[in-house]
Amino acid sequence: MPPAGDFGKEDMPLKARVDACRRCGLWANATQGVAGRGPGRARLMLVGEQPGDEEDLAGEPFVGPAGRLLAKALDEASVDPKRVYVTNAVKHFKWEPRGKRRIHKTPAQREIEACHVWLDGEIAKVRPRVLVALGATALAAIMERKLSIRDARGQVLSHASGARVIATYHPSAALRAPTPEMREQTYRTIVEDLRAAREAAEGGPAQEPA
Repeated sequence: MPPAGDFGKEDMPLKARVDACRRCGLWANATQGVAGRGPGRARLMLVGEQPGDEEDLAGEPFVGPAGRLLAKALDEASVDPKRVYVTNAVKHFKWEPRGKRRIHKTPAQREIEACHVWLDGEIAKVRPRVLVALGATALAAIMERKLSIRDARGQVLSHASGARVIATYHPSAALRAPTPEMREQTYRTIVEDLRAAREAAEGGPAQEPA
């Protein structure tokens, strides 16, 4: 087993290194670690919060309901998913039981910080031109400070790597919105922000979100 959080151990696949991580206690109740997926030199990187129930079982990011909605939004924003690196700020599923179901629980700050080594390593290796933060947890992990998505959408943000940061809502926010109108509005916002991210990644004149 490699040392906990040893991102640089290149003789092991990233998935194996994430599986072996013991930097926090989330591994104990998760099925497995979920590493990022995508090309090694993607211009665009999407960062979510953490794996969900289906991701934890499959070992792949964004394969559950939120992932399927994200795929639809990427298509509508004319983003080729094969050219995007997708990952999460936290690599193990944090959950609590509700009957027979495992319900998502928001990671604690210490758990987000424990996973910085993985996210920082992915950013350093992939070297994206644009980072898309899907939700407030991802945004806090990328920026290393708390910002609301609403406030962040009105700012020009950069990561320490030099990558531009575009903040938008996590697809699960669209799924959980209480009314059809709010679900549609949140989804449309995500599509708009993904389109701006694509344009920025391509070097074009991305408009600032309204």
